[in-house]
Amino acid sequence: MLGTVYKSTGSWYLIRDEENNFRNIRLRGKLKIEDGVSSTNPIAVGDRVKFTLEDQESGVITEVLPRDNYIIRESPHNRNQRHVVAANIDRLLIIGTITSPRTSQGFIDRILITAEMYHIPTLVLINKIDLLQAKHEKQLQDWKKMYEAAGYAVYPVSALSVIDIEQLKKELQGKTTLLMGHSGSGKSTIINQLIPGLKIRTADISRSSGKGQHTTTFATMYDLPDGGRIIDTPGMKEFGLMDIEKSELAHYFPEIRTLISGCRFHNCLHADEPDCAVKQAIEDGKLSMDRYLSYRMILDSLAEKW
Repeated sequence: MLGTVYKSTGSWYLIRDEENNFRNIRLRGKLKIEDGVSSTNPIAVGDRVKFTLEDQESGVITEVLPRDNYIIRESPHNRNQRHVVAANIDRLLIIGTITSPRTSQGFIDRILITAEMYHIPTLVLINKIDLLQAKHEKQLQDWKKMYEAAGYAVYPVSALSVIDIEQLKKELQGKTTLLMGHSGSGKSTIINQLIPGLKIRTADISRSSGKGQHTTTFATMYDLPDGGRIIDTPGMKEFGLMDIEKSELAHYFPEIRTLISGCRFHNCLHADEPDCAVKQAIEDGKLSMDRYLSYRMILDSLAEKW
C-alpha cells in the first residue's frame, strides 16, 4: 500500500493511505533511501512510503519513495549528523518575532540558505506585531526592506488578527507548507487559527529567559480546511547548516548571487579579496550591510572543506 507520513515519533509513524485512512505504522530494520541522505531519521514527515498491513490499523514500512526535495539541519543531538526536518514540501514559511521572544537574523538567514539549497520558495512572516512598541518599528521596517530586496515576500502579522489569518489562508491554499521558527514564535497559535477546533497546546513566554517554551514535540502534518497541508515542527533554538562549502555560500544569498559575476576572481569569497563586486555594492549602498555581515558570520562559521 502507498501512504504519506503525517507524524513521526522516531519509533512509529502516522500514515495516511490512498483511501484517506490513518494508520500507525512502524519501521522494521534498515531501509535504503533513494536520495542517499544519511540522517538521524530515515523517514520524515511528508515522505511517501510503501507499507504492508499486519492488521486493520498497523503495519510495517517497506520502502521510502524518492523525494522531490527536503529540508535538513544539523542534528541538535549530534553536530556531525543530519536531521531531515520534512520532505516533499512546496513552500517554507519562516515565523519570526521581533519581541516576545526575539528572533535573531542569523536564525532566519540560515533557514533561508537551506531553502535556497533545495530550491524551495520561502515566505518570511513576522508575527506578534500587535506587541511591538515604537522602538521596535524600525527593526520591522528594516527587516521588511532587507528581505524584500533579496526577493522574499515578507508578511508582518498578528496571529490573533482575523484579516491577517484570512490573507495567510489564501497563501497556503493548495500547497504543502513547512512552518519553522523559535519556540514561542506563535506557530501553534497560527495553526489553531488556520484550523478551527484543532486546539494545539500553546505556552506563555518564560519570564526569566524571555524565550519560548516547547509545545510541539514531534513534527506533524495537518490538512487545511480549504485545501493544502501544513507541517508543524518543534520550536528550534538554533538552526545548524549542513553540507555547505565556503565557496558555495554566496550562491544561497540571492542578492549576492546576482553580483558575483562582477568579481575579479572566480573563487572570490567576498571577504578580503580585491576588486570584489559584492563589497563595492556595499560601498554604493546597493546591498544591505546587515545581510552582508550575516553572510560573513556564517562564512566564518563554516568548516573548511578539503
